[in-house]
Amino acid sequence: MDLRAFLARKDVEISLRRYGIDAMSAMAQGLFCSLLIGTIIDTIGTQLGIGFLTQPVVVVRGITYTVGGLAAAMSGPAMAVAIGYALRCPPNVLFSLVTVGFSANALGGAGGPLAVLFVAIFAAEAGKLISKETKLDLLVTPLVTIGVGMALSAWWAPALGAAAMKFGAIIMWATELQPFIMGCVVSVVVGMVLTLPISSAAICAALGLTGLAGGAAVAGCCAQMVGFAVMSFPENRWSGLVSQGIGTSMLQMGNIVKNPCIWIAPTLASAITGPLATCVFKLEMNGPAISSGMGTCGLVGQIGVYTGWLKEISEGSRAAITGFDWAGLLLICFVLPAILAPLINMVVRRMGLVKDGDLTL
Repeated sequence: MDLRAFLARKDVEISLRRYGIDAMSAMAQGLFCSLLIGTIIDTIGTQLGIGFLTQPVVVVRGITYTVGGLAAAMSGPAMAVAIGYALRCPPNVLFSLVTVGFSANALGGAGGPLAVLFVAIFAAEAGKLISKETKLDLLVTPLVTIGVGMALSAWWAPALGAAAMKFGAIIMWATELQPFIMGCVVSVVVGMVLTLPISSAAICAALGLTGLAGGAAVAGCCAQMVGFAVMSFPENRWSGLVSQGIGTSMLQMGNIVKNPCIWIAPTLASAITGPLATCVFKLEMNGPAISSGMGTCGLVGQIGVYTGWLKEISEGSRAAITGFDWAGLLLICFVLPAILAPLINMVVRRMGLVKDGDLTL
């Protein structure tokens, strides 16, 4: 049997796009719909005093869970199933990934998202290869998918999780040591990744990027989203403002391919707001790491910073949320990108590098 034809029949496409873009983006969605939503539910319950959201709803082996806590606890299965969906897994494979995701996330520790990404991809593709190849498909396919997933979780997950956390810790340490330089680097890189068809949220989650580095990442993402939204307002009006400002700057990717110069303004804006976030406002992301790579998408980045403030207050490391904190958040996430990107773009336009219609969606 021709291997290439067999893989095509099984829809197994070994490519950077399938694994590095589709799977990673789906993983971020799964993490958003579990860990991040769970955190938001807990925050709403606490801040508004909603009893049924703050009281434990179940106790499992001595651990109490709220509604939001249950959502967060399911982050591993949610990520794995999302990855399986992106890889177009048949039902028996897709459902088996629930167990795979739980084991990889648990064994990966704080770096669980990266472990889930790798383990779920291999388990999903193994399940797809065996799916409907035997008369005992209902038995064999889940056994193979879960077997491969559990074996790889035990073998790979601890090392992958530790490596991700170590790399993330190095970035955060370097940002603390050199806040200006690293604030600029992290802001620009994560912001550009947000606009590219890659998941900045998944990368930040996999690396556990929080603290000052997380704040710089938020700044970079906001500079891209708000920057593109405001500077393209003459072409795209209100629908473009909303779709890019609280949706995604990835919508401009097609225009960037046609004229890369339109990327200059928001990228330079992120190079300015990143160091301001780290050096002046000391903006930190101490909420979920995935929020560091979300920017203004659904205001998730800002909600993440706010939940981090509340966490610090509950732990005693912060007395209260000050006016300076709010001013920093608003300036870094909204005001400065809305001013800097259009101003820089005006200069770029006068240089003849950008013209009317280049930003039209």
